[in-house]
Amino acid sequence: MNYTELKARHRSERENYASNALSLRLHRALSWLNKAEQVEDDDSKFIFLWIAFNSAYAQESGQKHYDTERERYIAFIERLVSLDSEKKLYNLVWSQYSSNIRSILNNQFILADYWRFQSGDIKENAWIEAKNKAMKAAHTALAHNDTTTVLSIILSRLYVLRNQIMHGGATYGSGANRQQLADCSALMFDIVPLFIELMMAGQHQVWGDAAYPLIEH
Repeated sequence: MNYTELKARHRSERENYASNALSLRLHRALSWLNKAEQVEDDDSKFIFLWIAFNSAYAQESGQKHYDTERERYIAFIERLVSLDSEKKLYNLVWSQYSSNIRSILNNQFILADYWRFQSGDIKENAWIEAKNKAMKAAHTALAHNDTTTVLSIILSRLYVLRNQIMHGGATYGSGANRQQLADCSALMFDIVPLFIELMMAGQHQVWGDAAYPLIEH
């Protein structure tokens, strides 16, 4: 589903949501998805899609403690997978595994251990082993219908790219990171709308307050 379809559903259902916080989180996520659909370059598209993703899963930090941001979004994915009775996430991952997902997993420039090697923290064989181990884990998880593990491995790569861009570690429009940006943007463009759709499917559940709740003046 695209922004127009999801926003129409949001408008028709939001009065029945268990809380206004869910409606706010979806409203924010949809606004960034809308912007992502309007831009052409992969740099901007990836940034806007990540903000849409963040708007969906982020909640008031005081409500539940996670040691890392990764733990936060993995818990979010686990919940979405539990709501995914039609296995749309699994089917999406399976359909893309032989194309851009495999490319993402093979790309050392969005592997955290590769940059640890470049910094001198680990040996070369360590990051190569980490890449191979992740590939094997993703393939095994996929074979066992473990969508949460597959997505957590993929999102850990996307999170490295997110950090590179957001923390100024990449140049806008650079030819050095075109492949990973193209692959990651394409995948996010499929996954983020599905995340939003599954949140709508769980509209009667308690999702927690949005981070930075709306303050009425």
